[in-house]
Amino acid sequence: MTLQTATTTQSRPAHIGRRTGLALAAASTFGLFAFLWPLIGAADSTAITHASETPWLFAVLLPLVIAVVLADLADGGLDAKGIALIGVLSAVAAALRPFGGGHAGFEPMWIVIILGGRVLGPGAGFGIGAIGMFASALLTGGVGPWLAFQMIAAGWVGLGAGLLPRASGKSELALLTVYGALACLAYGFLLNLWFWPTVTVAGTLPAAISFIPGAGFVTNLGHWLAFCIATSLGFDIPRAALTVALIIAAGRPILNALRRDSRRAAFDVPVTFRAPVPASSVHVQ
Repeated sequence: MTLQTATTTQSRPAHIGRRTGLALAAASTFGLFAFLWPLIGAADSTAITHASETPWLFAVLLPLVIAVVLADLADGGLDAKGIALIGVLSAVAAALRPFGGGHAGFEPMWIVIILGGRVLGPGAGFGIGAIGMFASALLTGGVGPWLAFQMIAAGWVGLGAGLLPRASGKSELALLTVYGALACLAYGFLLNLWFWPTVTVAGTLPAAISFIPGAGFVTNLGHWLAFCIATSLGFDIPRAALTVALIIAAGRPILNALRRDSRRAAFDVPVTFRAPVPASSVHVQ
């Protein structure tokens, strides 16, 4: 039997296989509960009384991230070269993050996460975001109870980029620009949820932007949005503006380079078999 493969010219993101979908659903469900407990938990719930005990989240999240990447490998969305490319892009994202220094929210790493997720698909995008954030924390000494939340939110940014509808040319760049702006704003809002209940229960903030245990979903949702607008927009808007500028300036060549590499790696190409040609039918001239 002879193994025959072909390269692909498709530019669409890889599909979500059954195993990848289950792994992404498990990781995202865990993330939703981790972020949203302040809005849905009762005043006397265990989550609220032990709000500061968050390091265990990392112990649960890291195996889930690995499971997403391995599930994508098992579903055929990636191969060994695809895993290597995820590692390279995660390392690039981690290396770019310190260039912003965290000042005023300027973080150039998001262009790598968004464009990597767009080209390689939602499972790979989730892995690039989460692993890149983890690696950057090790690089900058930013390991703490916030890291698990950063990994989940960054993974969702890459996941969303992989789920964007098909587009090409200027429309694709415009789509990625809008998505990049919204994703960077959403990332900042989400990250506020991990510490907002802790700092507001201490009574150091006005009541209108404070977390009130047991006040109800709608009340605390309004307070959380007001808290984000009052405290973090100064970081979120520059983050979104820098990402938009980088996508406009360098998005097209980066997309082309990533797609060229993915075609060479032949991701998501079906493998077919054919019978070998009989030796008696081969004529030597």
